Amino acid sequence: MSRLSSPTGVRVNRRPRFVSIDSKTVRDTTISYRALGLLGYLLDQKEGWQVRSDQLSKGEGREGRGAVRTALRELAEHGYYRLERRRLRTGKCVMGTAVSEYPVEQWIQDHDIFSTVSDPAVPVVEQEDGTFLVEYPDGTFGSDGFAPDPFDEEEPPADPEPEDDEEEAAAAAEEPPAAPENPAARPRRTRRTPAQKAADDEEKAAEKKRKDEEKAALETAVEAVAKWWWEDAEKHLGKYVGKTNGYVAMRGMVRKALEAGYTQRQCADALRHARKHLPSAQQWQTALGVVTNHIIPSQPTGRIPYSDKATWGEQSDAPTSTPSNTPSSTADDSDDATFGVIARP
Repeated sequence: MSRLSSPTGVRVNRRPRFVSIDSKTVRDTTISYRALGLLGYLLDQKEGWQVRSDQLSKGEGREGRGAVRTALRELAEHGYYRLERRRLRTGKCVMGTAVSEYPVEQWIQDHDIFSTVSDPAVPVVEQEDGTFLVEYPDGTFGSDGFAPDPFDEEEPPADPEPEDDEEEAAAAAEEPPAAPENPAARPRRTRRTPAQKAADDEEKAAEKKRKDEEKAALETAVEAVAKWWWEDAEKHLGKYVGKTNGYVAMRGMVRKALEAGYTQRQCADALRHARKHLPSAQQWQTALGVVTNHIIPSQPTGRIPYSDKATWGEQSDAPTSTPSNTPSSTADDSDDATFGVIARP
């Protein structure tokens, strides 16, 4: 563990030895020589020293601030370094850093957790004995990854006197183990295995493919309705002379209706009921209400009760598979041949 000589100073996770670097760390090929050199410099500092990238970048032969920050991020990803937001026992919060002469698996796991949030600093809380626990986003606490100091270990208690009463000894042996001294401590988090990562990536890819297919199907339906109506409107109402990009605007109205749950057939009938190349928003909503039987259509002579027969002619409720070029049985449905490009739901 590492106690603070300065609230904002660096905490060094060092094994009980003189200033030296573990041979495995020196030969760690997962970090660059730049990061390894910076780690050696940090480990050579006394506890309480403050790590500042602007100061580390100053001096002859030093690299720039950006290079230093890149090296620090590399060390953080591999468990050698991290930025901490410390809540002290006094209630004061300060920023500090922690450095380790060997990679700490717990730090790697914590980096994976806190690098995804807006504040990547790892929040740690000082305990009564001067040590720290990590406070996780779900409100639980866990180890800060610092190895216990062997010089701080208390002598184990002397062996208790043997029990004279065998029954009492047996009862004591059957008692459940005592709760841990720190109930807030949590077990180490395990990293995802390559197989788990591959499964998660595959699931995300499948979800993305499904959404792309739904979007493509929607665009196909929108284009089918819009293209049919633009051609039908020019045939019955004449060429469009309204606002620029009227086709695009009408197409957008159709898309919103399909997204809201209306069918292609209902959208097409609503456009024909509105009898405008580009209906206004109110006209479009009213037309949709009429074709779905939510609004009684108004007539020049007054409002009349709504009738499926008056609107649809002699059609049945079930969709038919009659080809689009088959003539309708009534004169009112003479345009159904043109509308055959729109599939009934």
